[in-house]
Amino acid sequence: MAVKAKEENIKEEEIKVARTLAKIKNRLLVFSGKGGVGKSTVAANLALALARKGLKVGLLDVDIHGPNLAKMLGVEDKQMDFSSDGIKAVDVTKNLKLVSMSFLLQDPSIPVIWRGPMKMKAIQQFLGDVDWGELDWLVIDSPPGTGDEPLSVAQLIPATGAVVVTTPQEVAVMDSRKAVVFALKLNLKVLGIIENMSGMVCPHCGKRIDLFKVGGGNKAALELRVPFLGKIPIDPRIVISGDEGKPFVASQPESEASKAFMNIVENILKGKTH
Repeated sequence: MAVKAKEENIKEEEIKVARTLAKIKNRLLVFSGKGGVGKSTVAANLALALARKGLKVGLLDVDIHGPNLAKMLGVEDKQMDFSSDGIKAVDVTKNLKLVSMSFLLQDPSIPVIWRGPMKMKAIQQFLGDVDWGELDWLVIDSPPGTGDEPLSVAQLIPATGAVVVTTPQEVAVMDSRKAVVFALKLNLKVLGIIENMSGMVCPHCGKRIDLFKVGGGNKAALELRVPFLGKIPIDPRIVISGDEGKPFVASQPESEASKAFMNIVENILKGKTH
């Protein structure tokens, strides 16, 4: 009886997830082969850029151990509401909603010490129990690497589009290649590679400085025969905006980095899954 009840419960959860996905036109998994490449910053600003184009966007933070998007988007003091229709995502802007593990933590300084099955269950609930409503895009910020969380999302959301974030130096590009191969093995549609931290303009002399070399992302895209979506230059204001909870694309729309985000969104829309 216990086994039968467990099977029925699993089936019910799968039905819930399927109902949610039926209302979401496009799903975008943002991940990277290694940490420290600015993946969460890219995910947050891509979601905001999509929303600024008038699209209805959901942002799902599945980094169970390091959920940072609520702080970066200035909504860390908000809570998800519960109703008969399910859990309500937190409104960031008129067209952007966020769900994150951070909204469920009483103390952000306490670590989440969970094994794989518990993380899988949480991700499943974020999809099946949250009332996302009708969405044009669901952007999913995944932890770095090719482990439990990216694998769980890929299994729960078939045909998810994938974007790989890298930086120009060879070490990061090596790992981005692994991330692309990981996505392809899971039959994910790789929408392309984004090269983050791609040079900066010196505020004193105006010359371009390639702190982490240049062109690694484009080279990897050519080798792997996937689209290269664009380069995002280093801008110290991106860090300041994230720490202050003021999304960069909204607070600095005329900056070169914000324009790069908007151009990348245009490239993603050209190759969208639906």
